[in-house]
Amino acid sequence: MKRITLWIVFFAVIALLVWGIAVSVKKDQAAVGTLSLPVSASDWAKGATSTSKVILVEYSDFQCPACAAYEPLVTKALADFPNDLTLVYRHFPLITIHPNADFAAGAAEAAGNQGKFWEMHDILFEKQTEWEKTTEAVKTFSEYATTLGLDIEKFKIDMVSTETRKKINDLYRSGIQSGVKGTPTFFVSGKMIESPRSEEAFNTLIKNAIASSTVSQ
Repeated sequence: MKRITLWIVFFAVIALLVWGIAVSVKKDQAAVGTLSLPVSASDWAKGATSTSKVILVEYSDFQCPACAAYEPLVTKALADFPNDLTLVYRHFPLITIHPNADFAAGAAEAAGNQGKFWEMHDILFEKQTEWEKTTEAVKTFSEYATTLGLDIEKFKIDMVSTETRKKINDLYRSGIQSGVKGTPTFFVSGKMIESPRSEEAFNTLIKNAIASSTVSQ
């Protein structure tokens, strides 16, 4: 009788463990494709603010050719929906294939500390083919900073500071937790979407999101 009771307890424990693992996996799967880090004041954002109905979060890599190719679509969407759309840019440098992406993210953050994040963002994408293979990234990005009228010494320090490194790494980890695997990856109102392949597809997606007028990030 004792042996039978022990076996019953054993199988009951195993069943509970299996159930617990299944619930845990289900929760993890549910989280994938949903923005894990809510949009906050620390994010770089542009477009509509108080009137925004849709928040478009982009996980991006400055050295990624696909990200550069998508920039005109994103810019056009912001122009087409000036009162309804906000863009949030988040770093996701794929350093294993884009060795200068991390430096570029640092350059954008350093410029942002002096009020020129979006200006540096635009230069980095516009001149991507110029710096993507350089072995002197700091020098090249410092030259861009000079054209923006930035304090170069501060820029160089901020580009590689502990605070900058932490912010970039935290954003990268938030992307991983949200199911990001490549760039660019977009989230509309907190939900991952398949990257639109045309201006028309992008506009349709934004229009549909605006129509639902639910902002949840």
